[in-house]
Amino acid sequence: MIVISSPTAIINEIEIIQNLFQEGMNLFHIRKPDYSEEEMKNFLSNIDDKFYSKLVLHEQHHLAQEFKINRIHLKEKERIEVSENFQKTISYLSTSVHNINDFNELPSCFNATFLSPVFASISKDNYGKNSNIIESIKCRTNFNTELIALGGIKEDTIKLALDSGFDNVALLGAIWLAENPIQKFKKCQKIVHSY
Repeated sequence: MIVISSPTAIINEIEIIQNLFQEGMNLFHIRKPDYSEEEMKNFLSNIDDKFYSKLVLHEQHHLAQEFKINRIHLKEKERIEVSENFQKTISYLSTSVHNINDFNELPSCFNATFLSPVFASISKDNYGKNSNIIESIKCRTNFNTELIALGGIKEDTIKLALDSGFDNVALLGAIWLAENPIQKFKKCQKIVHSY
């Protein structure tokens, strides 16, 4: 199970992230599209460096070497332009798509891909409300890349996503909009582990 950062700053965010790692979070995707280089450096510096091997950078990729982070996420435009450049220096490369056809056509250099929105988004109003992704998974032909469900993933949708053919799930709104993010993570983690 993967957790994606809130795109904006959250109260006690670093403390929550450290606690999520303590509770067994495998990968933490850092998606802060509006952060400057200095803000990102500050953010990364506050995370215990023993967890750097579990961080995935969505922006400010040039900081990966400085912080010894070897996991990168590429947006679609970046994926098309530079995915081959990262193959030599990065051990884990992920990206995002919004339909199964794009997923099926991905080059083999990608370890994992978010496919979204699977369900109605928790953090974005009216996003993913009429998604047909669960149905389209039946057309999956790419089994070399881990397929991760994103969008509306919470306690009551995890099992359906995994039953439908996703390899993993990613939490965003379920964690960062929860009253107690750690408890919410543990509940979702229990469902994934029992699957």
